[in-house]
Amino acid sequence: MVWTREEIAAQAAQELRDGYYVNLGIGIPTLVANYVPDGIEVVLQSENGMLGIGPFPFDDEVDPDLINAGKQTVTALPTSSFFSSADSFAMIRGGHIDLAILGAMEVAGNGDLANWTVPGKMIKGMGGAMDLVAGVRRVVVVMTHTDKAGSPKIVARCSLPLTGAGVVDAIVTELGRFDLDQENEQLIAIDLAAGVTPETVRERTGIPVVMA
Repeated sequence: MVWTREEIAAQAAQELRDGYYVNLGIGIPTLVANYVPDGIEVVLQSENGMLGIGPFPFDDEVDPDLINAGKQTVTALPTSSFFSSADSFAMIRGGHIDLAILGAMEVAGNGDLANWTVPGKMIKGMGGAMDLVAGVRRVVVVMTHTDKAGSPKIVARCSLPLTGAGVVDAIVTELGRFDLDQENEQLIAIDLAAGVTPETVRERTGIPVVMA
């Protein structure tokens, strides 16, 4: 059995450390906030100008003016603070955010990341991903292991336009949780979903896979 979206988020939450300032991308990464390990306190940052993001609101708590960078409504905490986008990106570019968890379309063995566009398709903009992966201390990617056609998304070299070069440290997919060994351009399996074999992972990965 492969991991569900929620189980992928729970595995990615194992990357959290007490006191971390964390930026969560759109999609599965937002679910990580639901699985912060006991005894761990993290502060969630949103690049549109919020530090200390609270949980998603119930219907009677929705404030349409209070949103994260993915345009999702959120709540504030007693310790939350608000500031300009310029100040937010100063935090990111200045190396003050410890961890970014975000999605991807391709990751290369050398740590290159492609997650912002597919040539020929309409896009709204690149967002803050390029700044994030260049400025944060650790980058964790959560994504499906293969694309809709079954081709590996962890590849020897990215074919899509890059978001960042040599930036990815770890990957979580429905098959398992992995560290990326950029120097040797190989995937190190830390934990596999129940029933998933190393052979299955190797068949669906475009670079060598070793077991931790």
